[in-house]
Amino acid sequence: MSDKFLYETLDSASELGFLKKDIPDYLKDNLNPKFELRLYQIEAFARFFHCLDSDFPGKDWPLHFLFNMATGSGKTLIMAGLILYLYEKGFRNFIFFVNSTNIIEKTKDNFLNPLSAKFLFIENIEFEARRVNVTPVANFEGVNENDINICFTTIQKLHSDLTSAKENAVTYEDFKNKKIVLLSDEAHHMSTRTKSQREMFESWENTVERIFTQNEDNLLLEFTATLDYTHKNIVDKYRNKILHRYDLRQFRNDGFSKDVYIVQADFEEKDRIVQALILSQYKQEVAAKHRINLKPVILFKAQKTIAQSKENKANFHKLIDSLSEYDIKRVRNKSDIPLVQRAFHFFNASRIGTGQLAERLRREFDESRCISVNEEKEKENQQILLNSLEDKDNRIRAIFAVQKLNEGWDVLNLFDIVRCYTTRDSKAGKPGKTTIAEAQLIGRGARYFPFVTDENNDRFQRKYDNNLAHEIRVLEELHYHSINDSRYISELRTALIEEGMLDDRETEKKLELKEPFKETDFYKNALIYINERVKNNYEYVRSFSDLGVKKRNYVHIIESGRGIAGALLTGNGSIGTVAESGRKDVKVKDIPRHIVSNAISKNRFFTFRSINKYFPHIKSVREFMEAEEYLGSLEITFHGDSAETYGLSNKAQLDALGGLLHQIETEVRKNITEYKGTENFKPNNVSSIFHDKVLKLLEDSERANGDEQFVSDKGWYVFNANYGTSEEKAFARMLDRQMDTLRKNYDGIYLIRNERHFKIYSFSNGQAFEPDFVLFLQEKNGNMLTYQIFIEPKGKYLKEHDRWKQSFLQEITEKFEGETLEFKTQRKTQKYRLVGVPFYNNEDENKFKQSLYDVIES
Repeated sequence: MSDKFLYETLDSASELGFLKKDIPDYLKDNLNPKFELRLYQIEAFARFFHCLDSDFPGKDWPLHFLFNMATGSGKTLIMAGLILYLYEKGFRNFIFFVNSTNIIEKTKDNFLNPLSAKFLFIENIEFEARRVNVTPVANFEGVNENDINICFTTIQKLHSDLTSAKENAVTYEDFKNKKIVLLSDEAHHMSTRTKSQREMFESWENTVERIFTQNEDNLLLEFTATLDYTHKNIVDKYRNKILHRYDLRQFRNDGFSKDVYIVQADFEEKDRIVQALILSQYKQEVAAKHRINLKPVILFKAQKTIAQSKENKANFHKLIDSLSEYDIKRVRNKSDIPLVQRAFHFFNASRIGTGQLAERLRREFDESRCISVNEEKEKENQQILLNSLEDKDNRIRAIFAVQKLNEGWDVLNLFDIVRCYTTRDSKAGKPGKTTIAEAQLIGRGARYFPFVTDENNDRFQRKYDNNLAHEIRVLEELHYHSINDSRYISELRTALIEEGMLDDRETEKKLELKEPFKETDFYKNALIYINERVKNNYEYVRSFSDLGVKKRNYVHIIESGRGIAGALLTGNGSIGTVAESGRKDVKVKDIPRHIVSNAISKNRFFTFRSINKYFPHIKSVREFMEAEEYLGSLEITFHGDSAETYGLSNKAQLDALGGLLHQIETEVRKNITEYKGTENFKPNNVSSIFHDKVLKLLEDSERANGDEQFVSDKGWYVFNANYGTSEEKAFARMLDRQMDTLRKNYDGIYLIRNERHFKIYSFSNGQAFEPDFVLFLQEKNGNMLTYQIFIEPKGKYLKEHDRWKQSFLQEITEKFEGETLEFKTQRKTQKYRLVGVPFYNNEDENKFKQSLYDVIES
């Protein structure tokens, strides 16, 4: 047996392009559209589809797979998608189990309650125009075989029900004659026997295994963020079962979580709390300024006992009741933390004085806006508030807790955690259990709060890793407030690194415009032309052909149900009689209108709202049915025996129209996009687009080397460093070798690396593109003509997902070929010509040079 994990083999297959990443429409269409599938979730689905249908070494029945995916990565959404996929495969019965009642209630809400903000399905699930219900059940006797039947239970209850007879409870018999999908959340709790190797006859793990093996067609799908890859028994059990390893470290590095910062201060606890409140309010005010609807929450963490937490809460309310501007001033004057100083600069610029700030904090953190979740009963009473902290009408700003908010707490707007104790429990310099638990809590709290800005539409990912000084960056950070104890901080950092929430390789680099460049006329007055992304209104669509629908006959085979039960050859060797086949072409507009209308109503895509959106010039469904530009000109070819085609039944016509509409839907979906890029590029001042930044990079990576020595004396390179890839650095060196040639015709040459300073948008679908460089060449001949050239260095092998960028650069060149963009001022008229050149590749740079000279000399 190979030592490789299954996920490692699938990693290789995915990188080589052997995994199909197509998600069936019935899966996408039946999930709540507000939850857009991310690339790593599509990857998880693709791996499951592949392994379900394909053989691989170690594959064994009944099938058992595990998804090792980070907290906050959307495991429950993947479960919902898998339920839809498996329903289509013939599965009807699902059992969801976990070790926590809280998670059960939350998951039921996500699966069953259309009014929940986190409801995962669409309200009316449909398969082939048939309505399908998601039904909670206690067992699988007498269930509706057309429904998605889900039994929600804790592993403790499941174990109890199966080991002691109870009325209406599930039994082992339930699992013998029905194929069932077992969905195990927080699955690391199910492996107690595997880790201990104690053969406990009725352990949880035994119970699950016994259920699972009742039927060879059963499926066990486990989900966990935590898997112990250092434990031999765990490794042996799961080597051929882990489909996807997408841990917290990868999740964070891909930008899907907040970044964690430890705010350590030599303050008394009261001032540490006030400082945390100030930072929380700072985040709320920043969000409001940028029209982001955010109510940041603070968690006050007690060490061990409920009594300690109650005392913390009582002291907090006394502090808030007496909070004055002098408390605010004291923190402002004592704190030397840059983040705190930035907050006060912001308040000053926003004309929020210390007295006004104190008043706001008293109001925002009033006792009515604080909750305690320590005792189980208390937690149950507050569950609705806890699970809806992001909702607009939820006013809670502060939570007091000890241990009740570990697994299963799903909150996005937690931005501060205050450690209300000073003790440590380390041993031999290693983090103790308390510190490890703190790191795990931080990991849960670091879920990203989704938002968009005018600059960036990546709703679910960090936007400012390449601009740490940006005002909005604070909304991408979780702050953990602690005393300034160097040993404790070191232990916590170690625990956070092990958890994947910190990377000790990270370093900050300053990217700065060179001072001589900022004195140039170019920096002060030159322009850069970039386009915008706009909603696609489909006003240009006046026929099916405008959205890629081909005008060809749809062929429908009529299934007669007849057959021949006799010899094909007669006794004398002649061929026996078979039904004569026939073909008949029928225009859609000649089919009775009520049948066409019925077919349209059965297709969820062709609602009038959808028709009106994608074909905005249509005034009615009748026009859609009869107009030559739409259904009216299309024909269906019926193929079957002559009797069937001669006298077409209503059913045959309805079925054929269903097939035709599905074909049209497929073609239309390939060509509809929510956005498009404008063909009009607008001028922006160079000085307003390009500015200094602080970047977050990994030490010893190719990007961390800024090539400062090379660029320092290059007047044409405007920044102090080139924090690009090796290919980008090679491009800059190649351009340096062209300077003598270029200076013959151009006296203003500036290469600017685009460190997320601007985006341009694909004309066809509005997809964002950040070209690595823009090169400006100002002609010498007095024409005041400047070439603005978008440049993208890429490695030798062009990845499929980057091909559209190469095509877009070519489209820009073709669009503006021979066209000059003019910008007139009282002083002068500036002229620009926009160019996109093919990708630069170090191993084929002569080809790039030729392309560059071709476009600027044409």
